Amino acid sequence: MNILVLGAEGFVGKNLVCALNNIKQNKDRRYPEIIIDEIFGYDRNSSEDDLALYCSKADFIFNFAGVNRPKDVSEFIKGNCDFLGRVLAILKGCKNNCPMVLSSSVQATLEGRFADSAYGLSKKAAEDMLIKYSEYTSARVMIYRFPNIFGKWARPNYNSAVATFCHNIANDLPITVNDESTVLELLYIDDLIEEMLMCLMAKEHRISKFSRFCSVSATHKVSLGEIVKLLKNFKTFPETLMMPEMPKGSFESKLYSTYLSYLPKESAIHSFETKSDSRGSFTELIKSEKLGQMSVNISLPGETKGEHWHHSKWEIFIVVSGKARIDMRKIGSDEILSYTVSGDAIKAVYMLPGYTHSITNLSSTEKLVTLMWANETFDSNKPDTYYEKL
Repeated sequence: MNILVLGAEGFVGKNLVCALNNIKQNKDRRYPEIIIDEIFGYDRNSSEDDLALYCSKADFIFNFAGVNRPKDVSEFIKGNCDFLGRVLAILKGCKNNCPMVLSSSVQATLEGRFADSAYGLSKKAAEDMLIKYSEYTSARVMIYRFPNIFGKWARPNYNSAVATFCHNIANDLPITVNDESTVLELLYIDDLIEEMLMCLMAKEHRISKFSRFCSVSATHKVSLGEIVKLLKNFKTFPETLMMPEMPKGSFESKLYSTYLSYLPKESAIHSFETKSDSRGSFTELIKSEKLGQMSVNISLPGETKGEHWHHSKWEIFIVVSGKARIDMRKIGSDEILSYTVSGDAIKAVYMLPGYTHSITNLSSTEKLVTLMWANETFDSNKPDTYYEKL
């Protein structure tokens, strides 16, 4: 299958081309039904000869070319409608009736606040043109009226407010929010791309059986105020180490991935506060309100650390470098449970509630490195930690 992506250098086009290349190069093996021979990418720097050649060879076309922030409103028709007309004329000329996806917009409804949208009018005109073409040629077409799209590689101050907010907050630039209560319907780029791959397998989600209009169901309705609040919370992570709750598939998870893609070089690395003494050091790494915290403990040669117990708190010790002995004794008992572990065969040892416990570096020359997970973050007002030697 030869696939033509119109607008290949744009936000959506670039993400789509990357996904298609992963399939073509057998890096993404989730879609055995999709066999790709060539991927043709057309953008504003391509020539008319390129367009004619690609259209003649294409077995499937994604049209993500368009204009959404021109200097003059007349460019809407030129970029969103006239261009499609040229493509359809070429296809007719070479008798290529291959399937086509058209990226339209919710503004093409021309309803409510979009009633006088010049952008919406141009998108509606393109939809009508493609529908007439389909009726004439019987070509399979799929028209998507996308809401606001967000994700990596979107251009700030161009593609969406989310891109602008992510870029500005990540780069310590001011943002402007006119009305925090304004609700946006948002579509994440990976969900959009997944639907495009469904189109290649003729599994697109049509509005109704015989409709030429399709949709992506995985959208999120979020207020501008909520978006800004989340982004400002993400910004504080290097200081608080508190990882926001981000369930799989949630808007929060998708927004955080988007935010990270805008971090400048100097913000993609951060240091930790390390507490050191004569025995070694202890550094908190990540905290979560629901999932506890992860820390790294470094013990100097021959040193023993710990010797305390908890009523309810429990921990997991994982030695990743060096050799250690981990001892536990139930409060009120003389029996000691002892475990020898090393980074050569990584194992998890559970620190049991009601057991005083310690970890000893068995090496006389090497440091002992242990990852430690606790089921709750440390609360100085309720530490649940009591000193007692084994």
